[in-house]
Amino acid sequence: MSSRAFVALPKASPGDRVAILSPAFAAPAVSAAVHEQAMVRLHEMTGLIPVESPTTRQLGASAEARAADFTAAFADPSIKAVLATVGGDDQITVVPHIDQRVLAANPKPFLGYSDNSNLHNLLWRLGVPSYYGGSTQVHLGAGPGIDEVHLRSLRAALLDGGRIQLTEPGEAEDFGIDWADPRALHGFGVRQATEPWGWAGPERVAEGRSWGGCIEVIDQLAIAGRLPSAVDLKGAILLLETSEVLPDADQVMRWVRALGELGILEVVAGVMAARPPVTSLTVSNLSAEEQAERRNAQRDSIIEQVTRYNPEAVICVGVPFGHTRPQWIVPHGGNIRLDGTTQTVTADYS
Repeated sequence: MSSRAFVALPKASPGDRVAILSPAFAAPAVSAAVHEQAMVRLHEMTGLIPVESPTTRQLGASAEARAADFTAAFADPSIKAVLATVGGDDQITVVPHIDQRVLAANPKPFLGYSDNSNLHNLLWRLGVPSYYGGSTQVHLGAGPGIDEVHLRSLRAALLDGGRIQLTEPGEAEDFGIDWADPRALHGFGVRQATEPWGWAGPERVAEGRSWGGCIEVIDQLAIAGRLPSAVDLKGAILLLETSEVLPDADQVMRWVRALGELGILEVVAGVMAARPPVTSLTVSNLSAEEQAERRNAQRDSIIEQVTRYNPEAVICVGVPFGHTRPQWIVPHGGNIRLDGTTQTVTADYS
């Protein structure tokens, strides 16, 4: 196992303040109504008080300004957690401007996914765990309400702690209604029945601290020289998911193969890959059969490459985290248990 030490994150209590930031794209500037509904729901469902930063609703804010807001949220002792409004595309330019000493000295939960993989990786390298998932704009503000699995993991990450067995909610949507459409406040996107998760590898238990995120961002981190070393990832559970860019199975294969060539696949104890989106606001004309074929092809490409480099890794593909809804928020730097004997996944939110 890796010898890297991680701190324990404190939990918030109802009445505490939490920061709501846009460290990548400022989605609240595009749809204030969805954002404001998210803030109301967050308070009603957790008792926490959302606090916006100067760039939360500012389109085109500089990387330096967004970094300053992120650093300030960690420096403020009255802020007990930090939540991202959504992902984006350029967060890799924000990270160099963050004061890492402040983050290390004031650890607190951070929630986000997609482009926020940059911030999760930064915190991981500082020994600060976080929670992969959660978008106030996508999972709290849009639609008729908060999905049960999302709310349960949101509360576990921020308030309740504990160990939770992740389950399949039985339905999923790749994307919701456009935020500019008033129906986004009250309606889900097109949901369809889901399929069983795919398991591969030996029938044994793999448990370890998780690391990973959106594989398109991991690719950028590798080029920028910001990935953890294979030594630090020994015994970890690797998290992989893809975005609304909709990479095909061949591209995913190349990314996963590259992780193998870096020596990362060889040392991890297991791999947990998400149910991938295969449609988007701009690509929505695929039949159910075509969508299933694309998901199956991505599943098979991941399993093939991981097994090639590490036949002892326990692999689970299809878990609803990342770019999907309903979405489980999962530990990043916390423990995840992949039980290949019972084909169950358990996450530790303590």
